[in-house]
Amino acid sequence: MDELGRDSVADFQDKQKLPLVVVLDNIRSAMNVGSFFRTGDAFLIEKILLCGITATPPNREITKTAIGATESVHWEYHENITSALEQLKSAGYQLVGIEQTDVSVLLDDFEIKDDGKYALVFGNEVDGVSDEALAHLDVCLEIPQDGTKHSLNVSVCGGIVLWEFYLALNK
Repeated sequence: MDELGRDSVADFQDKQKLPLVVVLDNIRSAMNVGSFFRTGDAFLIEKILLCGITATPPNREITKTAIGATESVHWEYHENITSALEQLKSAGYQLVGIEQTDVSVLLDDFEIKDDGKYALVFGNEVDGVSDEALAHLDVCLEIPQDGTKHSLNVSVCGGIVLWEFYLALNK
């Protein structure tokens, strides 16, 4: 770690975070949850909200993929995603679902404002973002794809989307 020049957990927690919250809506794989922690650490997100059936630390599978990021990234558990989204909305976050819908916007066509506050909602691996959450979102984004499959693994999707927001907000 010394050779890489990485922050300690305490130093990381003292850093200014991007106005970016990840909301995990009923993610069934704890390993996917751990991947979000690790990616969130890499891109200085503010926190992760774990909602519904989404596993919470401490959890062996989360720990396996997070590799310590559960100690650096702040997180909260919310049983009800509606109340979590309402709290974020009232705090000034734009609620952005990562989901294919009939009105979704391609990720590369969406303007990420460098002075914006964003809550990115990622849904269940099979069912996607819940109807309950969709009703509260300001916009849905989808990642352009040219292959034969209609979706990406949720944690892979998270890495792509978080990178785009990191670039735009870290100017």
